[in-house]
Amino acid sequence: MSNPLYEVLFAPHEGRDTVLLHLPDGEVKTHAEFLRDVNRMANALTELDVKPSDRVAVHVHKSPMALALYAACVKAGAVFLPLNTAYTPTELNYFVGDSGASLFVCDPNEMEELEPVASAAGCKLHSLASDGSGSFTDIAKKQDAVFEAASRGEDDLAALLYTSGTTGRSKGAMLTQKNLLSNAEALVEAWQFTKDDVLLHALPIFHSHGLFVATNVTLLAGGSMIFLPKFDVDTVVDALPMATSMMGVPTFYTRLLDDERFSRELVEHMRLFISGSAPLLAETHERFTVRTGHRILERYGMTETSMNTSNPYNGQRRAGTVGFPLPGIEVKICDPETGSDLPQGEIGVLWVRGPNVFKGYWLMPEKTKEELREDGFFITGDLALIDDGGYVQIVGRGKDLIISGGYNIYPKEIEVFLDGQPGVLESAVIGAPHPDFGESVVAILVPEKGETIDIARIEDAVKLNLAGFKRPRRYEIIKNLPRNTMGKVQKNQLRDKVARSFQAAADT
Repeated sequence: MSNPLYEVLFAPHEGRDTVLLHLPDGEVKTHAEFLRDVNRMANALTELDVKPSDRVAVHVHKSPMALALYAACVKAGAVFLPLNTAYTPTELNYFVGDSGASLFVCDPNEMEELEPVASAAGCKLHSLASDGSGSFTDIAKKQDAVFEAASRGEDDLAALLYTSGTTGRSKGAMLTQKNLLSNAEALVEAWQFTKDDVLLHALPIFHSHGLFVATNVTLLAGGSMIFLPKFDVDTVVDALPMATSMMGVPTFYTRLLDDERFSRELVEHMRLFISGSAPLLAETHERFTVRTGHRILERYGMTETSMNTSNPYNGQRRAGTVGFPLPGIEVKICDPETGSDLPQGEIGVLWVRGPNVFKGYWLMPEKTKEELREDGFFITGDLALIDDGGYVQIVGRGKDLIISGGYNIYPKEIEVFLDGQPGVLESAVIGAPHPDFGESVVAILVPEKGETIDIARIEDAVKLNLAGFKRPRRYEIIKNLPRNTMGKVQKNQLRDKVARSFQAAADT
């Protein structure tokens, strides 16, 4: 048995003095230097008694050494568990304990407050700072720069990623070597990455987007990355002349568009801009094209599957869609109640099948059986349709569906309309409890900078263009929509806010 993920992504670069990482201070890290760090870290994992299949929980800031720890886990056969740097000790207590991690690596400044978390989980605790220092790297520095890759099969786990857990208990998605490798191969083909690509990487690496999409694609293609600790407009504008491609979330692109330095001349050499992790507004699509001459390529993925669909590299990139299934991946739209296939153009739940689909939920066999069918199809929970051109359109999450007076209401349809109204930057539509209809429609609006939203005018436009049952019964104006670190709107927080508002009104 070999170690497919390591052999394909990393082994070809051993001893190569080509650049892998361009760092903010102007320094570079070659493939050879990076893989020497990886080998020392893999030996350190063995020193700490981490065995193949053991989980290594990681709660550290983005850095070259943090990336090397991912690769070291792959080489040592450990299961990599990246954790959002925003998580609190209470949240980490669940993830570390539930995963049964044998090693927990955190920032040195967190050691004291996270020691009880490690103690409760019965695992070792070590540190790794963004500058590369820490107790874990102290151990790694003493190790040999040679390590024989652990023997792993394509169906063995490579990573455990927990879902965001906005409703109910967060679930650990088990991702195999085959899941990660097949997806990287499909993306390199679909997006035409080569060894000449320089990817501007300003994404976090605790998430599938920055770790398994951006990093694995770059490694497989043999290119390099401008490896930034976070997204900062000034830094990104300075770095763009060196890049050929960029992956980002919608917020990256809206912030760049707000900066007058972001011009057609600045990016005329660029090959590709990709957006994901949250829906990109059609207005942002159009503004970007007008400003730069480039058409953003939008794609769709999930924690459980990595990437599923993509707008074409060559061909029309349609705003408001996520394109076609990637090579080797199937999608279909099914009735949420019966599971039967729906005709083209009808809204239903998106099902996905392919080598990218995860193995199941960690320690949750019943939940796995519910969402992962015996024939290999995964029920994503996303509401979607396939249009007459074969493009997939995501219209919302199943849990965001509003049912009012027996009518199904899809928030995305109303949001698209509201986003086009004068003075509205963006919107979110949610359902609120209603004594007669079950739920009523509530619209949350964010004004454009320096603009005032005229609610009466919007209500008039809604009456002319939307059926009665779809019309918002209430409008709220707020400064910003709550989002998670990957830019997704947190509608659960909005629902809580509206519920508290209703309760306060009832109490007065």
